[in-house]
Amino acid sequence: MSEHVLVVFPHPDDEAFSSSGTIASYTRRGVPVTYVCLTLGEMGRNMGSPVFANRETLPLIRKKELEDACNVLGIRDLRLWGLRDKTVEFEDEQLLAERIGAVIEEIHPTLIITYYPGYSVHPDHEACGAAVIRAVKQLPEAKRPVVYCVAFSKNCVEHLGEPDVVNDVRDYFEQKIAAIQSHRSQSEAMFTQIAQKIADKDHEILERFAIERFWIYPF
Repeated sequence: MSEHVLVVFPHPDDEAFSSSGTIASYTRRGVPVTYVCLTLGEMGRNMGSPVFANRETLPLIRKKELEDACNVLGIRDLRLWGLRDKTVEFEDEQLLAERIGAVIEEIHPTLIITYYPGYSVHPDHEACGAAVIRAVKQLPEAKRPVVYCVAFSKNCVEHLGEPDVVNDVRDYFEQKIAAIQSHRSQSEAMFTQIAQKIADKDHEILERFAIERFWIYPF
């Protein structure tokens, strides 16, 4: 079976911070990546630094930022579902799982990247991950792709053990930083504070940005 990666996250920039180096490692060798982003992040707190967005303009700004990040990462198939930010937890999980399942049936991914339900903090993250896992569980066992889950709750290692996959993405560090910076409305204040460390690629920055950790979901 030909490789195909499906990424499912709820917000623009989830992909950049969590797994953009890993995504770039696939696209660089020609593996297609489909990205389903559930919302436009219109309820995000950050409006740029200095402020250049407002509640009305933020959705379109974040849409363009996400498109720019996908161009940086080589993602050619971006699907924006337009669910309302901060309300994914109130979606019917089975209906959302069926919609995700339809994408799985269409593209036959060999790998899915999403959040680990129960260990990803934000209610939208949790609901997104739960719907993806539900969709995959409904497939015949022989047809289930591998699912890499992002987890970052304080108790994730205690409960899940050490991550199954630890990717050193230093070869894709510049792409990852560029992808994060594409989400300017959300990341600019942070980068203003750590710009010199990024330029120097100091140990703290490499540990924070160049190591991506995933847990393989145990169906």
